[in-house]
Amino acid sequence: IEKVEKLIRLMVDNDLSSISLRDGDEEITLSRPSANGSAQHPMDVPPQVVIPGPGNVGASEAAPPANPESDSADDGLVTIDSPMVGTFYTSPTPEDDSFVKVGSKVTTTSVVCIIEAMKVFNEIRAEVAGTIEKILATNQQAVEYGQPLFTVRPD
Repeated sequence: IEKVEKLIRLMVDNDLSSISLRDGDEEITLSRPSANGSAQHPMDVPPQVVIPGPGNVGASEAAPPANPESDSADDGLVTIDSPMVGTFYTSPTPEDDSFVKVGSKVTTTSVVCIIEAMKVFNEIRAEVAGTIEKILATNQQAVEYGQPLFTVRPD
């Protein structure tokens, strides 16, 4: 995670659209789309992260997949976990409504929150269609990598 955070900082500080690093079996590639040369706010363009290697299945975007492995046999709920260490935000700005509330319907592409890591705002997508059952983090809370943020009842 520290390597990824340092690379993201390097990308943002130097306005890079992509960066790759290979160290033995480990390979990290980060990219973010450019908007025809115009500067964009980091919240508008989250970095894309791919981390193949031993023990890693890889990740796309800065968002984790909903974690179907964590389904409870009893209730069928799926968790959406934090893909990184950072600060959890329920809305794009303090004045805006929350992305989702308990009972909100989400699709695989619905933004459910933002996690700020090293001054980069990463939109986290549900990656599962269903209904938000619980919000497990509070606004502006520090969250850890892999920490469950939401539970979703899949459609």
